[in-house]
Amino acid sequence: MTNLLWTVFHVLVFPGLLFCVVVGVLLAGLDRKLVARMQNRVGPPLLQPWYDFLKCCGKETIIPRHAKRGLFLAAPVLGFAALITVALFIPVFSYSTFSTTADLVVILYLLTVVGVSMIVGAAASGSPFAGVGLSREMVAMISYELPFVLVLLAVGRMAGEGSPLGVTFSLQAIVNWQVANGNLLFHWSLIPAALAMLFVIPCEIGMHPFDIAEAETEICEGTLAEYSGPPAGLFRLTHCVKMYIMCALFCVLFLGGIRTGYVALDALVMVGLSVVLTFVTMSVPHAVCARFKVEQVFKFYWTVVAGLALISLILVWLGL
Repeated sequence: MTNLLWTVFHVLVFPGLLFCVVVGVLLAGLDRKLVARMQNRVGPPLLQPWYDFLKCCGKETIIPRHAKRGLFLAAPVLGFAALITVALFIPVFSYSTFSTTADLVVILYLLTVVGVSMIVGAAASGSPFAGVGLSREMVAMISYELPFVLVLLAVGRMAGEGSPLGVTFSLQAIVNWQVANGNLLFHWSLIPAALAMLFVIPCEIGMHPFDIAEAETEICEGTLAEYSGPPAGLFRLTHCVKMYIMCALFCVLFLGGIRTGYVALDALVMVGLSVVLTFVTMSVPHAVCARFKVEQVFKFYWTVVAGLALISLILVWLGL
């Protein structure tokens, strides 16, 4: 009974639903505020993403006449549930909820489910704007998945040195290795992989200038063109939570050696690092860059970003 209660606590409170929503909303609000300040604007309140979600929840859900009702309504729920599940596999430095021998594989799969849920929802809406958006979302996924996988392989190879397989996909094992040998961010052979991961974060989240699937001025919100009411709000909330999830994943992969011994303090450190990563990977590019074209995103990620990750993988595999 006690184990069941702890599991419910982990899923609903920490590090699951409540914690992810609170931190994700704060990061999204802070991002909007920072971008506004850099553009000499006041910007919305810090909790504006939460107000937007509540406003959506109070609106009517309008389902297009030709939409596949079941898929249309299930898609945002599936994506949000998959993202919260990812949070349970990411250690908060010294604190781990679930740990397996293939955490990275599970996380990669679940993050793909989040993107696929948006594609399915857009396809189920029957809208031509959503159709263009889902095709762009597929291009974006193909673009960042390759460097993302190469980064995970490079980190797993470095932390799995000496293991029977020579590579590990356990996040807890990666954290333990960094506690004993130092953070991977400061190993020169993994610096290119860390840079590649910094580029992967905004595209995985769908942030400007990589928001090609939801280009408001071009395709009327694209994949979300036909969504309204609570389903639209849930997609927006998923976007906020994903900001925290990707920042937390970077912290664990490259800064996992940070341990205070206190769960609450570890959580505060991770939130602080997530704020810094939000500013570097999302706010600054948003403020200074124009939106990339679809072909530019694909070319950039399969050449520059994938090249950086591949350099680290080769160096690590050679034992350098």
